[in-house]
Amino acid sequence: MKTVVIDPITRLEGHGKISIFIGDDGEVEKALFQVPELRGFEAFSIGRPVEDMPQITSRICGVCPTAHHMAGTKAVDAVYGVEPTPAARAIREMVNCAFFAEDHALHFYVLGGPDFVLGPTAPAGERNILGVVGKVGLEIGGQVIEMRRRLRQLIIDYAGKVTHPVLGLPGGVAKAVPEADRDKIRELGKDAIEFGKFSLKLFEDVVLGNEEYVKIVTGDAYVHETNYMGLVDENNKVNFYDGDVRVVNPSGEEILRFRPSEYADHIGEHVEDWTYIKFPFLRKLGWKGFVDGPDSGVYRVAPLARLNAADGMATPLAQEEYEKMYKTLGGKPCHLTLANHWARLVEMLSAAERIAELAEAPELTSPEIRNMDFKTPSEGVGIVEAPRGTLIHHYKTDDQGLMTGCNLIVATVGNSAAMCMSIEKAAKKLIHGTEVEEGLLNMVEMAFRAYDPCLSCATHALPGKMPLTVEIVEPDGRIRDVLERK
Repeated sequence: MKTVVIDPITRLEGHGKISIFIGDDGEVEKALFQVPELRGFEAFSIGRPVEDMPQITSRICGVCPTAHHMAGTKAVDAVYGVEPTPAARAIREMVNCAFFAEDHALHFYVLGGPDFVLGPTAPAGERNILGVVGKVGLEIGGQVIEMRRRLRQLIIDYAGKVTHPVLGLPGGVAKAVPEADRDKIRELGKDAIEFGKFSLKLFEDVVLGNEEYVKIVTGDAYVHETNYMGLVDENNKVNFYDGDVRVVNPSGEEILRFRPSEYADHIGEHVEDWTYIKFPFLRKLGWKGFVDGPDSGVYRVAPLARLNAADGMATPLAQEEYEKMYKTLGGKPCHLTLANHWARLVEMLSAAERIAELAEAPELTSPEIRNMDFKTPSEGVGIVEAPRGTLIHHYKTDDQGLMTGCNLIVATVGNSAAMCMSIEKAAKKLIHGTEVEEGLLNMVEMAFRAYDPCLSCATHALPGKMPLTVEIVEPDGRIRDVLERK
């Protein structure tokens, strides 16, 4: 037996490795996706004032701090039993949409895009943002940088910081939007819409216009039939900030719809002894292991899952692109993992449209930015959509508002089981022979990269709290030694 290790895996947030075990016949027997890092946010949050949690949890990740800040703020609202004012809600949603748009642009152009713009088997030194700029031109590269800068500036203007926001307060926000700023926000929304349309056209030209890339996207190496989860509004349209959690099965039929406060009744968390990441599953179906199909409890989140779980987009231009995507890919739901890249751009356009809509909302510039009608603190759940999927914050406090319990099911964790399945399937479909070229290994990495994972967010077990087994394996596959932590 031969073992091929990809360590570290690349173009993601956090640390992980892939171990591929190849038999003497040249066929892959198993592939493991392991997360060797850990975080302790759920533990060291205990005893902290609950109103500090939106700032504390934004430190989990430098890529998606805004999503953690929003989920944390909504959880604190629920702990105090207070509804934010219409102005506060509009400001929060606007900031969240700006974050969505700029983060999706980051993934498409910097993290996932190089696999298609340069090609999945291009030299490793070229598959990066510099290679993308060299291929598409300095002008396009400049547009990407400038649009992300402007979107991030909006976050700075109204959330204080782009990396660690300080916007959210129980029942509201810390800063109002002056009426004098409306035209600036209106202009940004308009330009972000054009950028979204431009990015979709680029995807059409570069990816859909390349027969080989289309074969990769639609090939059987990157397909899994799972359940899908996402937030929806009252019309079952995609909503990034609020709504019910909706789950559909592999046939696209709704099997669950629940309020954020009910999540624990429907989502369980499975633990394996070889990784720090947890594996959520649907309690209704149970944990059946790393398998897909209608009887499996595995579900997926992130852009494609959100579009699969919804009946459409809430904004008109994104709805047109949504319909085009499903028509091109053969109908709904779509089980093609790499189609996440297309769905991500549809969402980027929708987030831009929503910024433009909020720029016209009368409540956006209202000075009434906080509701102070607090109840005695106890327990609350906040759920938003992060770019990487459905994000759940659950806080428990004493009657003084000090944290007594914390559970976080972060977006990447929702895809943890699916990523393991996707990596192993890609390895088995693509690798045949004991000599494996780097380009093939990159195509295995593409199986997780489509999910845009954030492994810093995804690990929350402290040392000594979780069993771990380390096997030392000889080159011929024999186990030399086993180290265990009970």
